[in-house]
Amino acid sequence: MKDGILIIDKPEGITSAKIVLKIKKVLNLNKAGHTGTLDPFATGVLVLCLNRCTKKAPYFFNMDKTYSGTMILGISTDTQDLTGRVVKVCTKRRPKFNLDEVKSVFRKFQGEIWQTPPMFSAIKSRGKPLYQLARKGIEIEIAPRKIQIFQLTVLDLKWDKYPSIGFEVKCSKGTYIRTLCSDIGEYLGCGAYLSKLRRIQVGKISINQSIPLDRFMEMTSEKQKQYILPCRAVLD
Repeated sequence: MKDGILIIDKPEGITSAKIVLKIKKVLNLNKAGHTGTLDPFATGVLVLCLNRCTKKAPYFFNMDKTYSGTMILGISTDTQDLTGRVVKVCTKRRPKFNLDEVKSVFRKFQGEIWQTPPMFSAIKSRGKPLYQLARKGIEIEIAPRKIQIFQLTVLDLKWDKYPSIGFEVKCSKGTYIRTLCSDIGEYLGCGAYLSKLRRIQVGKISINQSIPLDRFMEMTSEKQKQYILPCRAVLD
């Protein structure tokens, strides 16, 4: 019986649910579950609860999260990220902002703010995930939610064909980073979408404590056990 917490560095191109299935199979577990999904294109900290520790999963859902990411200015997509269909391209020749202006806008999105979750999300309406309705072209009114942006920092500003902003954000549970990017793009008047996302911290759990999925899968069972932590090691 393997009870505990496993911190995986999720690679790009795989769902969080599929990682759970892989870990459950390789460790021969009765129960396993992740504590906060990452989109397939996103990478970083994925906390897995194993066997009896699945009862502790709600504690992790409530933890603050920290991400690093990149948003592309001048283009909007229906999913608010790189996987979606382009729905709007800025008609201006090229959005022009300096670093100080971008930092000023970022400050406006810090603190307690309201955010309307995207249609392409797992939030359910009448028992069905919104993304299923969105794929059918059905849109419904979604009530905004109050979230907390504790820190929002500009890491870099690049001027390619379409400008990009590298950023880091620490936020409360329930925050959609792609929606944050889209809202910032709308405020700037040019639109934006999320092109890269990496979760670097969940509560006090850092990316430095994680093990890449491929590396973990290649280990012997004895070495794998060394990465399974007791719940008390990661919960206050």
